[in-house]
Amino acid sequence: MEPTYAPKANRMKFILGGVLILAAVIYLIVSSTRASAQYFVTIDELMADKSKNMNRDLRVSGAVMGDSVKYDAATLKLSFTVANVPGDNNQIEAQGGLAKVLHTAVVDPNSTKMSVVYVGPKPDLLRNEAQAIMTGRLGDDGVFYASELLLKCPTKYEEAVPSQVAPAATPVK
Repeated sequence: MEPTYAPKANRMKFILGGVLILAAVIYLIVSSTRASAQYFVTIDELMADKSKNMNRDLRVSGAVMGDSVKYDAATLKLSFTVANVPGDNNQIEAQGGLAKVLHTAVVDPNSTKMSVVYVGPKPDLLRNEAQAIMTGRLGDDGVFYASELLLKCPTKYEEAVPSQVAPAATPVK
């Protein structure tokens, strides 16, 4: 006599096993995405709700206030202050471009400011009115501790019309 198999029971085991594996994969994807997610916020948003942004990986952009830059070459500790700039490119363009927005942020006494500490070599582009894009965490003391620092100096990269594209005085035949 041959043993009888329950095909429905075997099929149900495979379906249940597949569902459990799929659930585990989805859980791993979601948890690793949350752990490595960085939120881009403006200085205004960051300072408005400090408690919500504590101990989160954040990316923040601001205008460097040149007179606040302090660097200790022995410890590689760099500290400076940044002023709030808008996070929306359309708003930046509406206000006259990045160079104008950075200048306005630095000279406006009412713009929101934030202290930054970064440990590493001092970047050459760290100067007044440069755009600093920082990745790091906001400390309990209200200081932003940057683990990554990128700088952009808009005056260095202003577009200029090359002389080669200027219209020729005499037509070429």
